[in-house]
Amino acid sequence: MENSNIYILAIESSCDDTSAAVLHNNRKLSNVVATQKIHEEYGGVVPELASRAHQQNIVPVVDRALAKANIDKKQLSAIAFTRGPGLMGSLLVGTSFAKSLAQGLGIPLIEVNHMEAHILAHFIKDEEQSMPGFPFLAMTISGGHTQIVKVNDYFDMEILGETLDDAVGEAFDKSAKLLGLPYPGGPLIDAHAKKGNPKAFKFPKPKVEGLNFSFSGLKTSILYFIQKETAANPHFIAENIDDICASIQYTIINILMDKLKLAAKQTGIKQVAIGGGVSANSGIRKALTDANKKYGWKTYIPKFEYCTDNAAMIGIVGYLKFMEGSFTDQGVSPKARFALGS
Repeated sequence: MENSNIYILAIESSCDDTSAAVLHNNRKLSNVVATQKIHEEYGGVVPELASRAHQQNIVPVVDRALAKANIDKKQLSAIAFTRGPGLMGSLLVGTSFAKSLAQGLGIPLIEVNHMEAHILAHFIKDEEQSMPGFPFLAMTISGGHTQIVKVNDYFDMEILGETLDDAVGEAFDKSAKLLGLPYPGGPLIDAHAKKGNPKAFKFPKPKVEGLNFSFSGLKTSILYFIQKETAANPHFIAENIDDICASIQYTIINILMDKLKLAAKQTGIKQVAIGGGVSANSGIRKALTDANKKYGWKTYIPKFEYCTDNAAMIGIVGYLKFMEGSFTDQGVSPKARFALGS
């Protein structure tokens, strides 16, 4: 594989970030991301506005990715794109662009599952991160997903557990909204948590059997807690913001780690990798690093660049599929719901 000379242009447009990357084999040459700021005004992603912004951003983002990689589009071997899961309008923009460019250049088209890409981002060759061996456990945590996956090979994955309702990223963002923090609130909770006492306030952990997750009950308990405390003291949030955030984050991390420990015990696998936007959270990263000593795990934490939605992770899947000759025809259409392994 190292002796091949493959150039993959990758496109990611599943939600509100427009991204394009160029990979030479399994090495990233460029990874450009255009973030849409307009959603901050609405406290969350507005699908129609997201798709319009993708249309405005996709050509300049692809141009920048090619320029930064210092290659001409005629050198491309294939184009990889996110087929799903995600917002249908956003996916349509990336899919349509990828299909048109691949047809115009006469090169193969490769569809990629966004969740699969979060897991396989660990295989981007980069001196700042190491690659897990097979099999390993992957915990994918983002605004829309929470999953524990047993990864037997690049394209042999088994979901062991997933959220029954809300994703962990949504739990962070909704909690932040209750505290009056702007969108996206997850990183702000993390910032406040660094200055607070994680055991100042106690929140209940949901009782869900097996390896599945649930965060809706936690969000409700946080809502009732805030309502009760602010009724007694209107300045409660302002006076205790660091401790509240630290306590919320501590509870969420414990929920995640409890399930991960159970998965490791049930499977006997001690290689653990995380991925997805919430894996940028400093508390989760520390908990996973601490697990190396506590449980004898070997943990893999991706670079921040590969945590949030980005095209480099789409590109590495594109490269691996290219080496297998796994291509997509021009009749392909996006899938808002796209199960892992389907």
